[in-house]
Amino acid sequence: METTVYGKTIIAGEHAVLRGCPSLVFPVFARELKLKYQDTGAPLSVSLSGSHGQELKLLFWGVIERAFEMLNVSRDEMRGHFDIESSIRVGAGMGASAALCVGVGRWFEWKKLVSSEDLPEFCRQLENLFHGESSGLDIAVALSGRGLRYVRGGERTPITLAWKPNWFISYSGKRGVTSECIQKVKTLSEANPTYALGIDEQMKQAVLLAESALMAPESEASLDKLALALNQARSCFNEWGLAGGEMGVHLEDLIKSGAIAVKPTGSGDGGFVLSLWRSAPPESLRSSLIPL
Repeated sequence: METTVYGKTIIAGEHAVLRGCPSLVFPVFARELKLKYQDTGAPLSVSLSGSHGQELKLLFWGVIERAFEMLNVSRDEMRGHFDIESSIRVGAGMGASAALCVGVGRWFEWKKLVSSEDLPEFCRQLENLFHGESSGLDIAVALSGRGLRYVRGGERTPITLAWKPNWFISYSGKRGVTSECIQKVKTLSEANPTYALGIDEQMKQAVLLAESALMAPESEASLDKLALALNQARSCFNEWGLAGGEMGVHLEDLIKSGAIAVKPTGSGDGGFVLSLWRSAPPESLRSSLIPL
C-alpha cells in the first residue's frame, strides 16, 4: 500500500474559517509526503526520510496511537513497516500534520477499519491532536489534491483558476504553533466580540475579492484586485497580532524587493508567507521562493 499527500497554502480565510467564513486553499505540489506500507509480520515500525521526514518521528506515533484509541484497536494486533518520505516542513503552515493524518487515515481505510465516507472526519479528529480544534480545511485539500473553496461543515467546491498568478511561498525563518495562534484569536474574540467579528468580516471580504479576481480573465485589473485581497487578508493577521516579529520582517523584505502583496499563509506568527509579484522576483530571491 502506498499513497502521496501534498502540502498546501491558504490564499485567504485563515482563522475566520472556524466561524463559518469561506476559505480558498490550494495544494503545493512541490512539497509532498509519501507513505508506503509493507506487511512484514513484525511489530509496527517506521523509517523516515526526506528533507523533513525526521520531524515526523514523534508525531507519527502520536497519530497512530490516537487512531488506535479512536477505533478501539490494540496496536499489538497490527504488524508491518511504514516508510515515510516528506519534504513538508513541520510547523510552517504547509499542512504537514494534515498530510500525515491523511496518509495514516488512508492506511486505516485500506485496512478496512475506516470507510471512505468516514475518512474526512476521521482524519480531522486525528488532526485535533495538533491544533486542539481542526477546521478540516487542511484535511479537505490534502484528501482532494486540488484547489478548493471550503466552508467548515459544508461546501467543498473545486476551483479552477482562470489564470496563473505570479505568486510564491517562502519561509519566514520561524516556526509557528497553530494551537497557540488559534488560542490567541479566541482570546481576542472573548475579550472584544464585536471587534473580532469585524476582523472575520474583513477576512470574508478578502476571500470573496480573491475568488472574483482568480475567476476573471487575466488582466492588470484582475491582478490588482488579487493584490488588494491578499493585502486585506494580511491586515487581519496584523489585527490578530500574528504577523509581527521575524515574520513581519520577512513580509516587509518581500515588499521592498518588489512584491505587490504579501500575507502569512496558515495560522501565522511564523511559518510560510505568500507573495504576489507583477513581474519575476529578483534573481537573488528565487532560490528561497517556492512557486505555486
